[in-house]
Amino acid sequence: MFILDTMLKRLIKKGALTIIDPDGRTHAYGPGGGFVSAIRIKDKATAWKLLTNPELEVGEAFMDGRVAIESGDVYDMVALFMQNIGWSTDIGPLSRFAAFGRKLSRRLAQYNPAGKSKNNVAHHYDLKDELFDLFLDSDRQYSCAYFPDLDVTLEEAQAYKKRHIAAKLLLEPGVTVLDIGSGWGGMGLYIANVTKANVTGITLSEEQHKVSNARARAAGIADRVRFELVDYRHESRRYDRIVSVGMFEHVGVNHFDAYFRKIADMLTEKGVALIHAIGRSDGPGATNPWIQKYIFPGGYSPALSEVLPAIERAGLIVTDVEILRLHYAETLRHWRERFNNNRDQIRALYDDRFCRMWELYLASSEATFRWGGHMVFQIQVAKSLGTVPLTRDYIGEAERRLPLDLTPVPAPARQAAE
Repeated sequence: MFILDTMLKRLIKKGALTIIDPDGRTHAYGPGGGFVSAIRIKDKATAWKLLTNPELEVGEAFMDGRVAIESGDVYDMVALFMQNIGWSTDIGPLSRFAAFGRKLSRRLAQYNPAGKSKNNVAHHYDLKDELFDLFLDSDRQYSCAYFPDLDVTLEEAQAYKKRHIAAKLLLEPGVTVLDIGSGWGGMGLYIANVTKANVTGITLSEEQHKVSNARARAAGIADRVRFELVDYRHESRRYDRIVSVGMFEHVGVNHFDAYFRKIADMLTEKGVALIHAIGRSDGPGATNPWIQKYIFPGGYSPALSEVLPAIERAGLIVTDVEILRLHYAETLRHWRERFNNNRDQIRALYDDRFCRMWELYLASSEATFRWGGHMVFQIQVAKSLGTVPLTRDYIGEAERRLPLDLTPVPAPARQAAE
């Protein structure tokens, strides 16, 4: 405990952390105020692992019950650490070495050919269908919402997000739209219903594919919106508009050039594409090892400095970039609260270990967007210089014209999805 004690004394400069070691002794850190957390480490082996690889071991030890929270909750714990760590990877000498190794090996971790991509998607998105109803909004929008102010509900914020994206796509009746990573169909259904465009959604999740097509049939617009189980690399048709929301994080840095070349190949000459994805403000890095192992294998949130050169090499023109800063933190706060309110039902679907894992995932993600250098970007691209209007006024004008979708077609597992 001596080395861990020394490290924590150096690290904790905000809030108050109490550690109860395996011998029952209490160690206090921080000046007080702000977030307060007390943690019990149950065995000496865990104490050593926390020192050598904290970014992985904190999550594993909490999931396994080898670390227990004695006061406060999971969010208090991760918020306290994230406020003190911030954008830095300088937690300790061994941790710095591990972070350097992850950065060197990130291309291997993010190697996502088509078969591996499908398995990675299934790991997360093909979980029991009922789970997502218990913490997402009624449209199952599993990506950053858009909060014009903090008083709106999650349902409203997700509806604002769909409208905001649709406004940037310059949609008209009859235009063809490709939705890459179409999820449970909410974005495609909104576009087809509100703008009368013809939408094709593609996904690698078998569960999402079934549910989204069932929703299209239930809405009576299956003639204008269809969802296919296909990798974007295998799509050969051309489209007037392409939208991708929350999918680019699964592409992997090795495949950025191929991804944007494919976008360019699939866009018509007057086409417009909008990419909405998680990014990092702190520059290129590597995915947290616990998130990589347990939540999003193969995933990576890139810096704009990694994305924009790939767009340029593909011959596409960047026509708009917008950074959504705390919007995802607020989205995750809503998800975390709903998850905790429905914890008994989720425990019945899985078990306590799963609940601890997902509570930590939601809490740590929220804290990362508040203090850890993560944000969301929306990049609009085109093939022709004059395709998009000269000023951004058209976005607000379209938002005033397009209705909000506050009563989406339900997406429960019990809906026929054959």
